[in-house]
Formats: sequence, C-alpha cells, structure tokens
Amino acid sequence: MTGDTVDRVTAGFTEARRVADALLFEGYVLYPYRASARKNQLRWQFGVLVPPAWQDAGGEHAGQRTECLLEPRRADRLLVELRFLQVRRRSVERLSPDGESWTEVAELDLPDRVLVPWDEGEEERVELDVPLGRLAGEGHTLRFELPGGVEHEPVHDGAAGVVGRLVRHSRPLAGEIRLTTEPLPGPYGALRLTATVRNVSPWTPGPGERGDRESALPHSLIGAHLLLGLPGGRFLSMADPPEWARPAARICRNEHTWPVLACEEGRDDVMLSSPIILDDHPAVAAESPGPLYDATEIDEILSLRTAALTEREKREARGTDARAAEVIDLVDGMPAEVWERLHGAIRGLREVTGELTASPADRTPVGDVTDGALPRDPGIDRAVVPPAAGGLRLPTGPGLPWWDPAQDAASAPGRGTVIIDGQLLGTGSRVVLKPGPRRSDAQDIFLAGRTATVEAVLEDFDGETHIAVTVDGDPGVDVRREQGRFLYFRPDEVDPAPEPARAPARDEGGV
Repeated sequence: MTGDTVDRVTAGFTEARRVADALLFEGYVLYPYRASARKNQLRWQFGVLVPPAWQDAGGEHAGQRTECLLEPRRADRLLVELRFLQVRRRSVERLSPDGESWTEVAELDLPDRVLVPWDEGEEERVELDVPLGRLAGEGHTLRFELPGGVEHEPVHDGAAGVVGRLVRHSRPLAGEIRLTTEPLPGPYGALRLTATVRNVSPWTPGPGERGDRESALPHSLIGAHLLLGLPGGRFLSMADPPEWARPAARICRNEHTWPVLACEEGRDDVMLSSPIILDDHPAVAAESPGPLYDATEIDEILSLRTAALTEREKREARGTDARAAEVIDLVDGMPAEVWERLHGAIRGLREVTGELTASPADRTPVGDVTDGALPRDPGIDRAVVPPAAGGLRLPTGPGLPWWDPAQDAASAPGRGTVIIDGQLLGTGSRVVLKPGPRRSDAQDIFLAGRTATVEAVLEDFDGETHIAVTVDGDPGVDVRREQGRFLYFRPDEVDPAPEPARAPARDEGGV
C-alpha cells in the first residue's frame, strides 16, 4: 500500500461524504424549517440505532450489518469511518433584568431570529485503520464511548448585551464496530467482509422518563452509516458483481443498510454503506445549490417555497437551527443563473447510429436543457445532442440550439399529426383521455374521461408517438403552455372528443 493509494481513498472519502450528508441530514429539519412546524415533530427517519433496551418497544433497531465482497490485490489495510449524529437537546433561558438569574422560556424573540427549544444533531466520526490480516477469524472489535455533558452559549442582543443563553444537554452514548473477513472459494483471492455497528448504550427509562422514542433519541446513533476504503484493492459491486462472484454476492446479508460503490464511475476502492438503498456511484446533482435537508421535494420547489416565507417565518427558521439559517441565507442570496439551473436538466441524449449520426464536427455541445430554454453557461455540464429523424440538420455555428426552424421548418417539434379512429388529430384537436392499466402513474387514472386539448404530437427516436395535452378546466393551462410542461399520452390512450352540441337557433323575430 503506497501513500498515493491512501491519499486517493482519503479524497474518495471526502467525495462520498457529500452524498452521505444528503442521507445523514435527510429529515434533519424539514420545510418550512421551523421547530413549530408539524413536519418537524417527527425527525431522524433513517439509520437510527437505538439503545438495546428500547429496540423491541419502538420498532427500531440497535444494530446494522454490512456484508460485501472485496479483492485485496495490493491492499494490506482497511480504512473505516463510522459517521452519525448525536442529539443535543437545547433549551432557551432568559437573563433576569438584574442579571442575577436565568429563567427557561418557550422562546426568545430577537431582531434577527426567534430562539426556541430544539434537538440539534452533532456530527460524530469513529475512524479505524486496520491491517487486513487482523480481520480473519474473530476479526477486530472497537468499542467507543461519547460522554454526556452540558454546554452554555450566551445570546447577545446588540447594544443590550447578553439577554439569554442556550443550554445544550447531551447524554452518554456507547457503540461497537466489529469487522471480520473470510476467504471466498476459487482462484481470485477475494474476501467477504462483514461490518456490524451496534448501539450498546446501557440506557433504560429512569424515574420521570416516559420511555418513548423522544426519550431514547439522545442515547441513539442517528443516520449511522459506514465509509469503507481499500487502498490498492477493490470492492465488488453488490448490484452487478462479476459473474464468478454472483453466487457469493447473493448470500451476503445486509441488515438495515446497503453497500454501494462510491465516488465517480470507474472507482471501486471506496464503498458507502447507507441506510437508504442507492445505486452504485451516487452523486449530488451539479445543479443543487446546497443542502436543503428535505429530499422528498425537488430543489426548485423547496427554494421557491422558502423564498416565499414571511420575514417572521424566516426569523423563526434562523432561530430554530444553524443549518436552517443557512438554508434561508442560501435562498435569499441565490443568483438568477442558479435559479435557472434548478428548472430542469437533461444529462445527455443517446446517439442515433447509422446515416443519422452526425459527425463530431457537426455536433453542437449545449448546456443543461431546461424546459423551453437552452442556457449556454460554459460552467454547466455539457451534452452532445444528436440529430432528429426527418432530415433535421444540426447547426455548426457556436451557441445555436440543436433545432433551428430557419434551417428546417418542416421538422419543427410539435407540428406532427396522428390518426385515431379515422380522424386526423393535431395541435388544437380535442380528445377524451382513457389511460390504460399499463400506465403506472396514479394521476393519469384520475384523469380518465376528462377532455383535453392537443398541444403537440411528438415522435421520439424510437419511433413512438406521444400526444402532449392540457386538460380542459385546468386553471394552470396558461402557465403550462408558457413553460412547455404538458401531460403525455400514447395514441391508444385517447379518443377523439365528440363535437359539442350546437344550441338551437333563436327566432329573433319572436312571437
């Protein structure tokens, strides 16, 4: 094992932590980022390892188990990093006017923030560097302990000086990491690695404690996950192992965690064992401006909602948690070009082979493709867009979109037609929606029987026809048309709408 391989793994850990943080802090503080919000009354959803005395009562677990396969090759050591959050329970106290005593309060209202009681999460790391030879047989076990304690932070109010303080209580916490390896049969020299992490805290509910989840959390490992590094060796993908390793991969037992290859494609010396199932080589989207801690929503929606908070709500969020304050500041200071990047992206389009494939000189790299616009920021990921069927010619000049109506107006997207039940339908035609059972989106089923207007008839590179529609009566039709955000159906999922009945002519003469 050389210094270069160790440095490579160390850099890989740094990259993997970015992805891990999206999981470690998932649910840490949810929009609207205030302690009083109902969504924030149940937190810490993933990777919670509770004290053994509480695991049967609460339905959560005291341990997690990771099994994966590795080829040592030139590696002689295994690098391990356990990461988790430790809960610090925060209360708020006000200083008396005479400066002699402190009184616990429900909130402390300051000009820039509103401080309230809150459970903070302090990141903790337990690191190991173990020779591979020590992991055979009984393996290697490390027990770690975190002491509890009390911390005080004074709260200042400008010229008024100290007006209160934050009091943070943390409870003792103990855990255990056990690592073992066993050789796999065959000529490859591969090993099966088993890594178990357990909460071994002796806590049991004491007098005055309810013995519920809220009482157990300060004694729990929150968002626990492992980073594994093998300098000079490689881990095998558990989702797509080599053919010779498939039988061994199938019998690996992973409990409450899942190991994936980390870092960029082509790297196999770093593995992330995550409490959320991921694909190999997960990555944070390049467009993401920063952690928003609520991955059940997309960044654009969360940012727009956060920007719409009132000033009072933003002050409450800033007083809830330092990470919530960072989100508010991030959104308030986000430049226009970052907002544009949040609007959607296409990572790349597959190339069309044969006569329709453009030569390298004819391919025009473009920026991330957003709905209705093609930003050309050179700092954004690039993609090569292939020509479309129908004789479309790619422009060769810099900065041009991949389709230019001046060069080939006949190939303009959305000008197609389709015949359904003997009727020719195109832009402006009216149809009745009848989504079939093969569609998996429940929203489509809700639209069965509704009438809609055809906005475009499109054909993809595989020759499939798609009908873009807006639903009649949708109050957001104008916005959908402006942004090009339509609903799409196949030809067998719509019927031509009957012509509306005409009202009988009135006799203007009257009787």
